[in-house]
Amino acid sequence: MQAIRLQQTIEKDGEIHLSDLPVFQGQQVDVVVSLSTLPEPKKTFTVRQLLDSGLIGVWENRTDIKDSLTYARQLRDQSQAKRYDLFG
Repeated sequence: MQAIRLQQTIEKDGEIHLSDLPVFQGQQVDVVVSLSTLPEPKKTFTVRQLLDSGLIGVWENRTDIKDSLTYARQLRDQSQAKRYDLFG
């Protein structure tokens, strides 16, 4: 059995369009549809978009944060601990 793998993004609910396949009239084929479990690509930002986003300096005037690097590390650690609780 020969397999041909194609990936497509569904443009209309319930429809898949296949064309230009190396198959011939009268030939029997099996069609298996497998839903992709690949994550959506992460959005990336240019430096300009990041600077314009307002994220840089967001903690600048906070008096309760003495060391922003330590604070950010604590937030990451807490986030990872919660994720582990959910999936661990």
